[in-house]
Amino acid sequence: MKFSVIIPAHNEEDCIASTSESLCAKLDAEGIDYEVVVVADHCEDRTEAIVIGLADRNKRVKCVRNQNKPGFGMAVRAGLDTYTGDAVAIFMADASDSPEDLCMYFKRIESGAECVFGSRFIKGGKVVDYPIHKLILNRFGNCLIRILFRHGLNDTTNAFKCYRREVIDICRPFLSPHFNLTVELPLKAYIRGYKFDIVPVSWHNRKTGISKLRIREMGSRYFFIILYCLLEKYMVSKDYRRESKTLNP
Repeated sequence: MKFSVIIPAHNEEDCIASTSESLCAKLDAEGIDYEVVVVADHCEDRTEAIVIGLADRNKRVKCVRNQNKPGFGMAVRAGLDTYTGDAVAIFMADASDSPEDLCMYFKRIESGAECVFGSRFIKGGKVVDYPIHKLILNRFGNCLIRILFRHGLNDTTNAFKCYRREVIDICRPFLSPHFNLTVELPLKAYIRGYKFDIVPVSWHNRKTGISKLRIREMGSRYFFIILYCLLEKYMVSKDYRRESKTLNP
């Protein structure tokens, strides 16, 4: 089974090399067949050049340019249009996610899971240096989503998740151009009948660069995609729900 890891990167010249190299080192050590797809999202610094250099030295690393409008969601979607693995995960360029957790995701998928969703807020999860205002909004938003969808997940907004290829294909087309894709993907997977494993993961605040998430700009976009998925769940879910079957590992 081949594992694809998509890393959307916008102006991440200070950390993209270390993030990619540490990730590859861990995947190599675990003996996983993988590719790392770094999507350069309209970068104005040396990010793209650095990734091209990494790809020249390691054939498992690929540099993809987001040819569409800029935005986290558009960058991830560009990666989802080009990845070649049997399963795919989204990994943050700022190294806030853990390579060890990523390997755990793959092992769950390899054992038969359809999706693996990490939670930073269950027993065994960990957050380090999370800005307090973002933490408050995060917990409120995730609590609201959990009440509306009754899916049992308390960290829906966490981008760091893993899906089998079939799940991604069934969930198309994607609408979200920005960080709201982190909500659209897992909610569509749940609504369309795919089961997910919830595992504890760790998160560390970035040590370099600037966060690309702008809360004031994202509120209405998150609300739109939540409403969109809610309408699908309660009005037309039968039209999109996958046929009941068991996936083979």
